[in-house]
Amino acid sequence: MNQPIPFDGLTAQITELNPVRAIGRVIRVEGGVIHVSGLAGKARIGDLVVVYRRGEPLSGEVLQLEGDVLVLLPDQAPDGVALQDRAALLEARGIAPSNAWGGRIIDPFGNPLDGKPLLRGAAARALRRPPPDPGLRRALGDRLNTGMAGLNTMLPIVKGQRIGLFAGSGVGKSSLLGHLAQNMAADIVVIAMIGERGRELRHFIEEVLGKDGLKRAVVVCATSDQSPLIRRRCAWAAMSVAEHFRDQGKSVLLLADSITRFAEAHREVAVAAGEAPVLRGFPPSTAHLIMSLCERAGPGQNDQGDITGIFSVLVAGSDMDEPIADILRGVLDGHVILDRDIAERGRYPAIDVLRSVSRSLPAAATEGQNELIAKARHLLSVYDNNAMMIRAGLYSAGSDPEIDAAIQIWSDLDAFLAKVEKQNVENSFTQLELILRRVRLPNGGTGIGQNMRPTSAA
Repeated sequence: MNQPIPFDGLTAQITELNPVRAIGRVIRVEGGVIHVSGLAGKARIGDLVVVYRRGEPLSGEVLQLEGDVLVLLPDQAPDGVALQDRAALLEARGIAPSNAWGGRIIDPFGNPLDGKPLLRGAAARALRRPPPDPGLRRALGDRLNTGMAGLNTMLPIVKGQRIGLFAGSGVGKSSLLGHLAQNMAADIVVIAMIGERGRELRHFIEEVLGKDGLKRAVVVCATSDQSPLIRRRCAWAAMSVAEHFRDQGKSVLLLADSITRFAEAHREVAVAAGEAPVLRGFPPSTAHLIMSLCERAGPGQNDQGDITGIFSVLVAGSDMDEPIADILRGVLDGHVILDRDIAERGRYPAIDVLRSVSRSLPAAATEGQNELIAKARHLLSVYDNNAMMIRAGLYSAGSDPEIDAAIQIWSDLDAFLAKVEKQNVENSFTQLELILRRVRLPNGGTGIGQNMRPTSAA
């Protein structure tokens, strides 16, 4: 049987084995970092070092070079480290994805987490790579079917688009990501679970993602108890895996949960390296770190595929002006906001359509579809602006024809946004048009012109 990928990966792994390592000595432990001498001229920023404390290995990453001394941030607390402990230098490790990784759960180093053997790919990829040349990248592609009425119509996602999912805790973010992983059109799905609680991994795999969703996915996970180096690496590793499949011409869906924990992990690393947390608790390098990660997603160039990226953000107290949310809104191609009030009244997904936006519009829809979207958003806005008066019973029917129309259609539109059946884009627009035709506008018509007949833009 011809199995070139496993054997190529095994050969590459054997080739990289090096029996000779440079050895240094621990000279100081201070503030959670370890100072090592004897590796001057050999170590580089980002290299891995293993300190043997009482014979037990403690790995870490080189953060600073100070003359002939390197500063190392360990993966665990440096308990038990003594002066003159040996420190072995390793080269910076990338990740070597393989086409055989589909359906697997791995850590940020490419090691299996599902108890089954896993061979690396033939070629290692650097974790931090530049994005495709902006002058050669293709434009955004066709609209993708998500299986959700709201995202199929008013908040479309197209191939190569990068969108933010902003939500507080407990409002259905994980369920929404799981639905997209199962139903959204893509050749392969790469899921980054950054700083996730340990028990949540199995719950997400078994209950949210399911067997069918896992079959076409690669899950990269770093749990919350692991060091900030590993949690930060998780996002880069997942992006590198996504790029591996993109370079083969495939359409990749990347789900990163969450960029907030990625930024928090970087804050710990940057502060340990001496950077001041001046951006409301975050170091100045946070903005560039997030933007450089997001820029790697998107359309490829020439015969490459594309990476459609959905980056979740934990928003405390619905504060959309906190640093991470503010940075992402400026670099992404749209944002979807999940609202706690909507979730508490039982509507899933709890998407606040009026505060969300997809920058793929109006190009992603036909003229008729854009008119439908504009009409639906207008009526939702009219109801939202007068909701307090309506719910308090202070509004008298007939006082304002527009408010009457909004009240008439609001429950139907709200139910429409809760539709999560497996439906295509054209069916979703057909349902939206039927709803809008029921409402009577102040001029006695429906406001739907002859060009409103929806046609699929996918």
